[in-house]
Amino acid sequence: MDWAYLFEICLTGLSGGGLYALAALAFVMVYKATRVVNIAIGELLMAGAYLFFTFAATFALPLWLAIPAAVLGSGLLGAVVERTMIRPLLGEPPISVFMVTVGLGSVLVGLVELIWTADQRRLPDFMPAQPIMVGDAFLAPKVFWGAMIALLFIAAVLLVFRFWRGGVALRATASDQGAAYSVGINVPRVFSLAWVASSMIAAVSGIIVGSIGGISSSMGVFGLSVLVVVIVGGLDSVLGALIGGLFIGLVEALAGSYLGGAYKLLATFIVLVVVLMLRPYGLFGTRDIERL
Repeated sequence: MDWAYLFEICLTGLSGGGLYALAALAFVMVYKATRVVNIAIGELLMAGAYLFFTFAATFALPLWLAIPAAVLGSGLLGAVVERTMIRPLLGEPPISVFMVTVGLGSVLVGLVELIWTADQRRLPDFMPAQPIMVGDAFLAPKVFWGAMIALLFIAAVLLVFRFWRGGVALRATASDQGAAYSVGINVPRVFSLAWVASSMIAAVSGIIVGSIGGISSSMGVFGLSVLVVVIVGGLDSVLGALIGGLFIGLVEALAGSYLGGAYKLLATFIVLVVVLMLRPYGLFGTRDIERL
């Protein structure tokens, strides 16, 4: 066995897994606080990438301004979605909210194709292009730097929500909504905060993914792998999102290299089925115990 080649594949897989972990964190943040399964996470990621394309390419804003503008615009989109589409359904059956997010994904794809067409586009380069060598292993520079940005952003988000007052309120609401109400936390506002933060994180992920492979109206397919990550790791587990992202990235890289690119998705779904058979709540998910 060529161990250098295997090491290179593993590095590539872990780097790609870092991007999955960032997008999975956006999913978990909404689910943990609101118990909404946001199936449109891939389309929100796509929306952030297209906002960046608009500000950087169409309006010719400098990158240091275009990226924050795209992230803030995505946060505004998240607030609008939560206020107009999600909040009116509070107390309704979960399937109703789930179908709303399915519809949201279709609406976002339609808007992208209407405004920007379905043609693939390239984002302006903002990451170094020098080859990355780890020993004898080569790593694509955009993949490496994208993973580094994702991991730094994950660390920053976790620190902010660990010490910021809004983050404390979000974690309290996620633990027990009734108790959060009783101590004076504005739970609907926390729900809105969760959607805003999730959409902003998704935008960062979309900008990184788009800078690596380009952007198109089919970018939402990336969200399919993200859903596998969060289900494997646990829908309400931040740790599960991080470890699940790295693990699924590694599985995809190994399957794509040794079995062929057509088997990447098959391999991840086999992992998904096995994990659900052994641990229905995911590797790190909270197991609900009901008293009969």
